[in-house]
Amino acid sequence: MTRDGRPVTVADARVAAGETYVIALPAAAAAADSPQPIPLAIAYEDADLIVVDKPAGMVVHPAPGARDGTLVNALLAHCGPALSGVGGARRPGIVHRIDKDTSGLLVAAKTDRAHHGLARQFQAHSVERRYLALVHGVPDPADPRLRGLRGVTVEPGGVIRIATGLARHRTDRQRQAVTDAGRPAVTRLRVIAAYGSPPAVALVECRLETGRTHQIRVHLAHAGHALVGDPVYGGRRRAPAAALGAAAAAAVNAFPRQALHAATLGFLHPVTGRHLAFSAPLPPDMAALIEGLGTATGGRAE
Repeated sequence: MTRDGRPVTVADARVAAGETYVIALPAAAAAADSPQPIPLAIAYEDADLIVVDKPAGMVVHPAPGARDGTLVNALLAHCGPALSGVGGARRPGIVHRIDKDTSGLLVAAKTDRAHHGLARQFQAHSVERRYLALVHGVPDPADPRLRGLRGVTVEPGGVIRIATGLARHRTDRQRQAVTDAGRPAVTRLRVIAAYGSPPAVALVECRLETGRTHQIRVHLAHAGHALVGDPVYGGRRRAPAAALGAAAAAAVNAFPRQALHAATLGFLHPVTGRHLAFSAPLPPDMAALIEGLGTATGGRAE
């Protein structure tokens, strides 16, 4: 940026009457992303859609700071021009997404008809989405503290239902926050297994009724049971060595990502109407962490 022909920074740009400013913008990036031959773990594929098991660390679609190496780049290489264009140049075929550091199942559309049909199911909340997560502490449906939280109720079978509004955090725009307003978000969770003596870490199943940004991560933190390894919503929560043993506690506290995996995905085929359901095993890092925690001490082990 220049002021009357002389370079100036935004910090010292006090505007005065009669001055002329010129702002030079960088050249626009290419509208289309390039195909990249990145290996994909394909759970299912036909002429209309593809279901992949996304690894942790892979961004779904290009964005500032992640221009390549994304799932979109991989899909462009694998599907070629068959990928649906409904999502635009940056998001072809993408109907929904999961966070970069969350692993698991995701469906993408290869035709516009399939894209519209899948989008309608996500909007109607009829898609089955089951996640597995490791959390600090053990959510207890009988806990008065938990029952007293805003939006928390208990359903038959020990299922904990969390229904709140979610919106961007007022001061940190990269985060989401529980609000009285915001977009409605509903998560149901139950404990599968607990680890430690006394129990200090739990494997929980989360079922999404809605699919808001960071929904599970925010709702679990709201409940006081943040995800293991979550750098944004986990705060400084530490697993206690007294309950888990020194080695297991150290492994939990050093886990490098949020311990969250999209394990099940089910929907109606948008063209044939046939019900499709897919499951993806836990990724090696989460499976190894659970193995290191030892024998489950509670919940309903699976």
